[in-house]
Amino acid sequence: MNIPNLLTLTRIILVPVIVILLIQASFFKAMIVFVVAGITDGLDGFLARVLNQKTVLGSYLDPLADKALILTSFVTLSILGVVPSWLSVIVISRDCIILIGISVLVLMDISFEVKPTFVSKVTTALQLLTIFMVMVFLGFSVDFNIHAIDDMIYWLTAFFTIASGLNYIVIGFRMMNNTSSAEKR
Repeated sequence: MNIPNLLTLTRIILVPVIVILLIQASFFKAMIVFVVAGITDGLDGFLARVLNQKTVLGSYLDPLADKALILTSFVTLSILGVVPSWLSVIVISRDCIILIGISVLVLMDISFEVKPTFVSKVTTALQLLTIFMVMVFLGFSVDFNIHAIDDMIYWLTAFFTIASGLNYIVIGFRMMNNTSSAEKR
């Protein structure tokens, strides 16, 4: 176990803390814990590179920690009626589609490397920004329903989430087609 992996595990542990704080309407505390989780996300990757401590475990744990943080935050904020439920459905559906695609590739015995694309990195950043923005408004008791920026960030997040999902679907089909073509030879 190294420092980057410990930071990733810390982020995973902070996920239920954020959910509990949101449910208890301790929005400022939830925002602070969310920021700490975000800092661990940036710090674990940075330290893994700088300290040359990249591990196979870390390559699996880091995206799982990100997904746990994002998905639980969207679901909880949606249940609380703060984030539109349609946006949470889009975010969750994209990740389900990706997991189904990975499962199909594994079942077909197609080797692949899990590597985020540019559009997926933008998507993750927008999803985190959306959650952070909502938590800031809640934490500082700002009535964010009157701000046009909410709708803009929601639609932008939805657009990139859908685009990223479609991008991964195309990549998955290419992998399957390339394998099928190679088997026919």
